[in-house]
Amino acid sequence: MPMTRVSLRRGKPAAYRQAILDGLYLAMRETFDVPDDDRFMTISEHDEDDFSYGKSYLGIARSDDLVMIQITVSKTRTIAQKKALYARIAERLSSSPGLRPEDIFINLIEVAPENWSFGHGIAHYAPRDA
Repeated sequence: MPMTRVSLRRGKPAAYRQAILDGLYLAMRETFDVPDDDRFMTISEHDEDDFSYGKSYLGIARSDDLVMIQITVSKTRTIAQKKALYARIAERLSSSPGLRPEDIFINLIEVAPENWSFGHGIAHYAPRDA
């Protein structure tokens, strides 16, 4: 049930952007037990004037290749799973499309399971008696 939003500077080829989405999906499958076909992802490209970031926040030297990843999930994962997800995303995106680990920024948003509707106006994960 993750919903993933990716932001990056405009100008990367389609194959590069697809490699990011594929790598994120595989990392979530490997560390967060995401089911097959549970893939809801977007990429937004931004012009230089609309893409701002701390170039050295926390001593991390970022470049204009920075990719900001926001993943919304149900609040059901352990801290160990979250750490494994971050590490696996960095490994996968470093391998393909070749991002530097310093240029991978991840923000995880956790929501209650009942905050999802996957269609038909149904709260799919809400308790049936609520």
